Amino acid sequence: MTNIIKVIIPAYNEEGSIANVINDIPNIVDEIIVISNNSTDKTEENALKAGATVLQESRKGYGYACLKGMKYIASTSLSDQEEKPDIIVFLDGDYSDYPEQLTELVAPIINNDIDFVIGARVKELRETGSMTPQQVFGNWLATFLMKLFFGAKFTDLGPFRAIKYQKLLQLEMEDKTYGWTVEMQLKAIKQKFSYIEIPMKYRNRIGVSKVSGTVKGSIFAGVKILGWIFKYSFK
Repeated sequence: MTNIIKVIIPAYNEEGSIANVINDIPNIVDEIIVISNNSTDKTEENALKAGATVLQESRKGYGYACLKGMKYIASTSLSDQEEKPDIIVFLDGDYSDYPEQLTELVAPIINNDIDFVIGARVKELRETGSMTPQQVFGNWLATFLMKLFFGAKFTDLGPFRAIKYQKLLQLEMEDKTYGWTVEMQLKAIKQKFSYIEIPMKYRNRIGVSKVSGTVKGSIFAGVKILGWIFKYSFK
């Protein structure tokens, strides 16, 4: 049985990288969905030319874009039960991840029936400078607290991730901005999903990060991530 795989790519002003990301995604994927998060450049045009389905989400926020992609998938699946995807992959549009590693990312789901897979940006596979000091520290702190409070074995909040579609729906995702990744991981732990991390290569992104590239973005992201962790710690 062939698994139906769909990729969701949130993108804000990624005209220089989005086509590279799309073109490097393996052909085992059935649909690539780019959500332009209020882009003002040629992100949408370049994504369309590269063969992606392009949606628009005017409300700025990583979570808003991901939720828009999920809503689209749900609506297009209503008419034909056979077209519901089996696996959803989330991938950034900045070309920092290696999209061709998607086959490695989904393999534990396909071969071992794992529910949820994180592409971990391990130090030995990261290009120098690809993660800022605040990103490295933030990941360490968040995953340390998840281990402390929940016994989790995560080492990263990497955005390159794959999850069974039905499991994703069970999470009832709600975060609209920076807390999307940690919310998914916390809810997966709470619902006792099986999960695994796969070490992934990571390089310097094309363009400037909208989160870690600014002091404001780093602070807001940190507050949101820690907020989710402490919220679930006292539930």
